[in-house]
Amino acid sequence: MGRATRGCGCAIAVLLAVALAGAFVGWKYVLPWWRTQPPPASGGELTIRILDVGPINGDSILISSPAGKTVLIDAGDTSKGKAVVEALKRNNIQQLDYFIATHPHPDHIGGATEVFKAVKVLNVIDNGQSPSAQPQATPTPKQKQPAPKPSPANRRSPKSTSLMQFYDDYKAAVSASGARYETAKPGTKLDLGGGALLTILAPSEPFFTKDKMTTGGNEANANSIVARLDYGSFSMLLAGDAEDQTEHRLLTKDLDLQTRVLKVSHHGSKYASSQDFLNRVKPEVAIVSCGAWNRYGHPSQAVLDRLKAANIKLYRTDLQGEITITTRGKNDELTIKTAKETTEDLWAGRTAQKDDSSRSGFIAYGDFGPPPKPKKTEAADSRR
Repeated sequence: MGRATRGCGCAIAVLLAVALAGAFVGWKYVLPWWRTQPPPASGGELTIRILDVGPINGDSILISSPAGKTVLIDAGDTSKGKAVVEALKRNNIQQLDYFIATHPHPDHIGGATEVFKAVKVLNVIDNGQSPSAQPQATPTPKQKQPAPKPSPANRRSPKSTSLMQFYDDYKAAVSASGARYETAKPGTKLDLGGGALLTILAPSEPFFTKDKMTTGGNEANANSIVARLDYGSFSMLLAGDAEDQTEHRLLTKDLDLQTRVLKVSHHGSKYASSQDFLNRVKPEVAIVSCGAWNRYGHPSQAVLDRLKAANIKLYRTDLQGEITITTRGKNDELTIKTAKETTEDLWAGRTAQKDDSSRSGFIAYGDFGPPPKPKKTEAADSRR
């Protein structure tokens, strides 16, 4: 009996040790993994609308969750605020649960003021960065240089004020709205209900500065908010205006970047959508939000060639208008519709007239309107 009792005690001790080891492994590894998994899809419809805020460049993305929660990511430029509001009204949206401003450039937050006037906004998230300081206006030879007047050190010049007006208006609208404000933090998860989850991936500190942009792009874009949307089997990476530097920083982190749909970084700029990034994301569908009048060669032919080589399905707002994605998050079901058909080649890039890089003296503010008319050829002039 004594030996049997001792044998039983040893078996219990072994089982207890195994149980404790299993509990430790579960707590250490399984629980953190489980917490990162999105909730199961409810089967309701998730809708993402990439709004057409052209013909100038811009982004504005409207998300409607299966539970009825709404998110607006960016609002186009100042001339497109009304178009964004019309889209909200068309979809019977009178309240936004979240407004996310990816970064302080006018083609992303210029229309925000109109949005805040039209609908109730409960929460605002941005990257906490303000536009970089702009150079003083230089008088033309025909103008007289005005005598300097004493002014407070922090007072902006009239030129600077006009260039920065979009940002001042945005901040004023946020303050007047009474919305809860927070800065974007990587890892923040927004539960949109019904199984839809939006996770902030970037920006992360230290923020990119001009001296870090030696290979191209600009720091405001590099510090753009990047987010991932999950709903059952559906996933979408919302890359804002992330630059190559942003993409490579994301690649160094332990993140699940593979998604079915990619909102292409920075309107298809040549300074983003690197091959390494595309290899990691492995999208089935790529969507470019850009305008036919943009002067920066968006989308870049090099980027389009990389997307085509990877057999990725391409959509473009400049050629197809508003793009609507719907899914119920199950069985890889996904529907994509465009507002209009196009006879133009989706895989043909645009020719750049300006370079959107800090190293070239890039200034984003006030660069609106149609591109310059092409110069007449000598042959055309000779016929006059």
